[in-house]
Amino acid sequence: MREFSVPTQVHVEKEANLTDAVFDNAAQYPETVAFLRKSGDDWKPVTTADFADQVRSLAKGLVARGVQPGDRVGLLSKTRFEWTLADYAIWTAGAVTVPIYETSSPEQVAWILGDSGAVAVIVETPLHKGVVEQVRGDLDALKELYVIEAGGIDELIGAGKAVSDDDIEERRRSLDNSSLATVIYTSGTTGRPKGCQLTHGNFVFDATATTEGLGHLFRDDATTLLFIPLAHVFARIIQVGCVINRVTLGHSADVKNLLADLAVFQPTFILSVPRIFEKVYNGAVAKTREEGGAKVKIFNAAEKTAVAYSEALQRGSVPPHLRVTHAVFDKLVYSKLRGLLGGKVDYAVSGGAPLGARLGHFFRGVGVTVLEGYGLTETTAGATCNLPDAIKIGTVGRPIPGGTVKIAEDGEILLRGDNIFKGYWHNEKATSEVLEDDGYLHTGDIGELDDDGYLKITGRKKELIVTAGGKNVAPAVLEDRLRGHPLVSQCLVVGDNKPFIGCLVTIDPEAFPQWKKENGKPESAQIEDLVDDKDLRNEVQKAVDEANNAVSRAEAIRKFRILKVDFTEEGGQMTPTLKLKRNVVAKEFSSDIEALYS
Repeated sequence: MREFSVPTQVHVEKEANLTDAVFDNAAQYPETVAFLRKSGDDWKPVTTADFADQVRSLAKGLVARGVQPGDRVGLLSKTRFEWTLADYAIWTAGAVTVPIYETSSPEQVAWILGDSGAVAVIVETPLHKGVVEQVRGDLDALKELYVIEAGGIDELIGAGKAVSDDDIEERRRSLDNSSLATVIYTSGTTGRPKGCQLTHGNFVFDATATTEGLGHLFRDDATTLLFIPLAHVFARIIQVGCVINRVTLGHSADVKNLLADLAVFQPTFILSVPRIFEKVYNGAVAKTREEGGAKVKIFNAAEKTAVAYSEALQRGSVPPHLRVTHAVFDKLVYSKLRGLLGGKVDYAVSGGAPLGARLGHFFRGVGVTVLEGYGLTETTAGATCNLPDAIKIGTVGRPIPGGTVKIAEDGEILLRGDNIFKGYWHNEKATSEVLEDDGYLHTGDIGELDDDGYLKITGRKKELIVTAGGKNVAPAVLEDRLRGHPLVSQCLVVGDNKPFIGCLVTIDPEAFPQWKKENGKPESAQIEDLVDDKDLRNEVQKAVDEANNAVSRAEAIRKFRILKVDFTEEGGQMTPTLKLKRNVVAKEFSSDIEALYS
């Protein structure tokens, strides 16, 4: 199939904007708990009426301090309640939010604030303030800087007391579905980040169309805990969907505390990038190995049963004996794994990178169905998604209602719908390169549609490796499988213009200690000491062999090299959403790549 569309079920009125949900909910459902806000070890409720009052008060402060309709306001912070509060206050003041990852370098901050022409910026900590101050001399438009943890929100609220409710109502009513809501700068895996312009209509349409088929998740008693960066469009669309559907939302700022927060918060669904699901799985494997004995055999059997059970569901029939075995392991193993996510999660949404079919089947077999979706910043996140009643693991689902997926002659995925962005900020050339006159967006991804309209991503157009023999290889297929091994943290498949496919592999520092113990290695040995160790190489070879099962012999990894260090965001090799910066890694480890072919 070359093209598939889903009929629209959503009509966004011309005068609609993102602030409507905040004030409509406050008027109609004032006592509904919109948020649970973390305070110390407690989670305190914030009703829809409370939230509307806080949004209005903060918007007044922005207006009092000179923010005009259409002005850009930067927002640099971890995922926390104040992020969402500031986002909606900026919109209510008629302005445009420019999100910045809190891990951004001074150079990145300077580019985003300077290119967008931001007149003000709200940051989280004094440390973030210092980053902005380093580059403030080059930012002519920037007039105001507020620090959340230094009383910046209260300062703004105090400054706005003289602004009337009518003034704020007039500001937000000046917006419609064509008004610019945000400029989100791409993660910059290659080149300088471009600012994606997304409108209020883009967000309202995408959030409404996406949640239309996710009624099981966005139900009346639903709760979710956001822990991926709100600077990323994936978390942002869930934030918007929760506000529109009155789903109780919480924020967790530090992934190190995530399991503890999940245990207390007990969300009914979560969203995440695949690496988090990989970490949960690998952590369970490592813990079982550490306990040893019969528990290892039980877990291995439980894992096989979970995958088999899910695969049987996909075929449409689960044999009776498999149902019985699955029920036994549910009590012994699966319930404990669900407990790691708080115990009430039955669905999760995954995006940002491919999950991998085996991991998808494993989690569904465990009782947490991962609904994998696909989208870009340019599509306001969701463009396709698996649904509870329309799921095919190994794919990223069908188009959202009102969306179309088309496969070009060269295999590139093209998308169309009311969620497509209006173009790149002050960059018509880049816009014309990806947007067709008929509304189709060139994604740069390669994929295929099956006979039922489900989309499968097979690689990145720009990342396709062409070997010296002329063989086209999509590295994602191999890399996704490799990262599924508990001992593998990250990897980079290489081989452009080379005689065969090679790979750089990093070892997971959390899984490494248990592996050393099992294989009789000195407790003091570091990864860098064992990169040439026979046992370690044999273990990685198993992962490579498993990955090679997914491709032809010509596409298979022939040689690999274990690196002494891991790829991390802090090291500059990963983006804040845990995507590999391929060009950075290729440059930094060029000598290791060359060693594969020497």
